[in-house]
This record gives sequence, C-alpha cells and structure tokens, in this order.
Amino acid sequence: MASDDLETILTEYLLLAFIFLGTAMVTVPLAVRFGLGSVLGYLLAGVIIGPVTGWVGSEAGRIQHIAEFGVVMMLFLVGLELEPRHLWQMRWRLMGLGGLQLGLTCIAMIGIAIIMGVVWQQAIAIGVILALSSTAIVLQTLGEKGQLKSDGGQAAFSVLLFQDIAVIPILALLPLLSMPELLGHHSSEGHGAVISLVAGRPGWQVTLITLAAVCAVVASGVFASKYLFRFIATTKLREIFTLAVLASVIAIALLMNLVGLSPALGTFIAGVVLATSEYRHEIESDLEPFKGLLLGLFFITVGAGINFSLLFGAPWTILGLSIGMMLIKVIVLGVISYLFKLHGSDKFLFSLGLAQAGEFGFVLVSFTLANAILPQSIAQILLLMITISMLLTPIVFIVLDRVILPRFAHADQRDADLIDETASVIIAGAGRFGQIANRMLRANGYETVVIDYRASMVDTMSRFGVKVFYGDAARPDLLEAAGLHDAKLLFIAIDDKEKTLAIARFARKARPDLHIIARAYDREQVYHLYQTGVNDIVRETFDSATRAAHYSLQALGYSNDDAREVVEFFVDRDKKIIRELASLWNPDLPFEENKPYVAKAREQNAQLAADMQARKRRPEVN
Repeated sequence: MASDDLETILTEYLLLAFIFLGTAMVTVPLAVRFGLGSVLGYLLAGVIIGPVTGWVGSEAGRIQHIAEFGVVMMLFLVGLELEPRHLWQMRWRLMGLGGLQLGLTCIAMIGIAIIMGVVWQQAIAIGVILALSSTAIVLQTLGEKGQLKSDGGQAAFSVLLFQDIAVIPILALLPLLSMPELLGHHSSEGHGAVISLVAGRPGWQVTLITLAAVCAVVASGVFASKYLFRFIATTKLREIFTLAVLASVIAIALLMNLVGLSPALGTFIAGVVLATSEYRHEIESDLEPFKGLLLGLFFITVGAGINFSLLFGAPWTILGLSIGMMLIKVIVLGVISYLFKLHGSDKFLFSLGLAQAGEFGFVLVSFTLANAILPQSIAQILLLMITISMLLTPIVFIVLDRVILPRFAHADQRDADLIDETASVIIAGAGRFGQIANRMLRANGYETVVIDYRASMVDTMSRFGVKVFYGDAARPDLLEAAGLHDAKLLFIAIDDKEKTLAIARFARKARPDLHIIARAYDREQVYHLYQTGVNDIVRETFDSATRAAHYSLQALGYSNDDAREVVEFFVDRDKKIIRELASLWNPDLPFEENKPYVAKAREQNAQLAADMQARKRRPEVN
C-alpha cells in the first residue's frame, strides 16, 4: 500500500511538472516575442493552468514553497554582480536617485493606504511592495530599444539597482510588522525553521548568535570559499563544482533560517563577498539555469493563485487602483527627475518607464502572507495590481516611442555649431575610431575638421584641447561648411550604418573625385559602401584580427618577416575577393538565397586556402 501511495504521489508530481513546464514552454517565448517579457510569460502560464483551465489548484502552493528558493538564488546572483568597489563609486547616484524614489514613493503609498482605512503595519508593507519597479521588464526593454545608455536610462538603472539591494533589508525588517491576530488565518507550513538556534534564548544571546552567523557567512566567503573552489576545480568535473555551489547556497540559507533571519539576506551577503572571487563567473553560470527555472516556477504559481473572480467582481475598482498607483509613481519620479536635472525625453523615459510595480512585489506579497502581515483579501488585490501594471508597461513604452519621444527628438538637441574652419581632411565622428585617425593625421601636420553629433563627446574632447564641431555630419550644409568642395579626404568614422551610407552617397555625388574612407561594421555594410563608390573601407575588427593572427603565427614558430608576409598576402587577397563578391551581392536577397554569390564565395575561399597552402613556409623544428 505504501508503495502504491508513493507511485501515486510520484505520478502526481510528474504530471504537475509536465503541466507547469509544458505551458511555460509555449507562453514564455510568445510573451518575449511580443515584447511583454519572460516574467509576464510565466504569469500567463500560471493564469492558464490555474484560474482559466483549473488544471492546477491547491497543488500550486506546495510547488511554490520549493520555487521560492529561486528567489534566494536570484538574490545571491544579484549580490554576485555587485562588486563592493563599484557600488562605492556609484554611492551618491544610488542613494540620491534610488533612495529618494523608494522613500518618497513609500511615504505616498503609505499615506494613501492609511487614508483608505488600512492599519499602519499593513500600510507600510503595501507601500514597500508597490514602491518597487520591474527590473526584468525595464532593463530588457531599454536594452532592446538602445536607451539604456541615455541619461534617462542610466537614471532608471540606478533606481532599479538600489531597489534590488533594498529588497534585502526589506525582507529582514518586514517580520517586525507581523500581526498576531492574523496567525490563525495563514498556514506557516513550509516556512520558518523546524529547528532554531535562537528560540527561547535571552535577547543578548540571540544578538550574539545572529551576528556570529552573519560573520560566519562573510568569513567563509572571504577565506574558505577560495580554497574550497580551488580544490574542487582541480578535479575538472563540472558537475562537482555545480554541486558545491548549490550546497554552499543551501547551507547559507539553512544557517540563516536557524538563526531566524531571511535566507535571502544571507545569500545576498555571500554573493557580495564573492563578487571579487576568481570563480565568480563560473559560479554565476552554474547557478543561472537553476535560478531561472525555480523563479519561473515561482511566477507560474503566483499566476495560478491570482483571484480573477475578484477582478471580474470589481474590474473598475482594481483597474482604477492599478492606474492610480502608476500615476503616483509617475508624479514622484517626475519630481526626482526635476531635482536631478533630467530634461526632455530623458525625464519622460525615467518617469514613465519605472511606473509599474515589479516582480519582487510577488515575492514580498508571498512573504507578507507567510509572516502574518497582510490578510489574503489585501494580498489578492496587490497581486492583481502588480500584474495589471506590468501588463500595461509595454503599452506605456509604445506611447513613449510613438507619441512622447518624437516630440523631443529635436528639442533635446542643441543647435549645430557654426563651422568657421575648413581643412583638407574632414572627419565625421569623434569616437574611439575617429579619435585615433585624427590624432595620427594632425601629428603628421594635416589640418582636420571633426564633426560629431554627441554633445557629451564634443564637450569631453574640448577639455583635452581637441576642437570638435557639434552637428550631424549627415547634413549636407554642415559638410559643405566644413569645406567638402575643396577637401582632399573625407573620413567617415561613425558607427551608424544608415548615416554612414547617407554621408557617403551625398559626398560622392557632390565630389566624384573625392577620396572617401569609411568605417564598416560588417561585410554587408562593406558591400553597400562599395556600391556607393567609397574608395577605402575599413572593417572595425578586420585589422585587429589579422594582427592577432600575425602574433599567433609567431607564437607557432614563424619569423616576424614570414608571418608579416603571410598576413599581407591574406589581406591583399581578401580585398580582391570582397570586390568580386560585392558585384554579385543583392541587398534584396538573404545571403543563402543568392546562389551565384554563395557559389563564388565558396570558390574564392577554396582558392584562397589552396594558395595559402602552396606558399606556406613552415617554421623549422628545433
């Protein structure tokens, strides 16, 4: 009978695993494809298998206790990314932007909750939960749109980083808000330690034991971990290293449980300590799959537990609360953006981009339920508000992109400088590529006119005594003002493919005799530029790669002269091959569908290899 029961339980869990993972396998890729992010994909999977189809009921709670360990791993990895020295360098921006955002938003949310009749302990919990934003959604969206390096994107990153760090003290302090009258309404099964090292002890002993546990975590991270991982690395068994990392995280979480602290607090501290470890990247890569899987399961269980009958029972109330919460955050963020002198599009990107609640909110709601802080009725409303705000975020970014940001596209830019100089060389772009060319040409006595459209770059170069004119080199009037009709050389050093092509086309049409050198990102851009009539095209990584090959041949025994001769032969042949292939390249066809191009490329590569082998000089073996 016992064997039959065991088989039944095993079959039940296997079926649950298949339902959870199979549904996520469909919903997560779809959510990512439509720009909604993986977190919403997991939530959608939970909604489908829970409220919609009823495939999963109370079983989701049992799975959630296991999946919550994904939160512990996530905070360990967050700590692993936060090198103490880097954090210290960012301290003012983190404390200023992040501290103000979290503090002011919490105060606003707490005040409104108290006005609505919520007791102060629960109001504080609500304020903290709703003050957080979605790191996963915001960073992914800003990265995809290329806005992470903007002033607004960097400000948003600072706030999100501060919030991730703040989750640790929040988890440590929230249990102080526990309400004994709610203990009878929540099951504590699966939470808290079965054995405690501090239960029943005097306060001074509890303090000493707690401090000793934290010191043990720090000491093991600073001293013991180095020797442990170094010893395990000598076995050259990847699975043993993974096992050791998992065991270490579990041991730290267990120790924190035994002394009554949050496991996430201990693992976060350990992560920060190990941030400077030589094994940091290997630890991160080993834990990432486990963290992703367990976090995914956690968000699925959250989605499965969302009370949609509550939403359908009072849709306008829930929607109004969600939008109202987002508006409050926008107002607070707008004030902060004014204080920190964010202007134009950066101000709106910062304020609207962080308006949603975040994935850590799901973690904190679960935590407050387990610690008898919030009742189920409020927790269910918070879960719906967080989910709705995250679902609205892609729409907010669409409005940003199509309505708000275009209005500031020109307003954010200062007027182009008046170019009152001409020279025989015009350089478009003052980045790393253009700077080197400019230095070499000026050192050899040639006057140059340098144009760059990034105001920060222009200002930085001026501090070093290098004159750079602010403006978009794709504008014909600026090129003409720089002396295009009399120049001997145009050097296009910008990394924007479309602008590079536009500059080259205009210059070639205006000056058929002008020598044009252009920077190219890849082979496809090379073909575009050849067809435009650019004289010399420099692929960004080609020269550095051939120089590395030169060093490689020398390391394998070639003399410097022989290695240089081989490299020069390869470069010369490659240039000829590029010119021949450019004549066959069709921009309207993918490479694999252009059969004449593919056939010629295969023929040329084979011929190059044969010619290289025929003239190969092997080094003498000593």
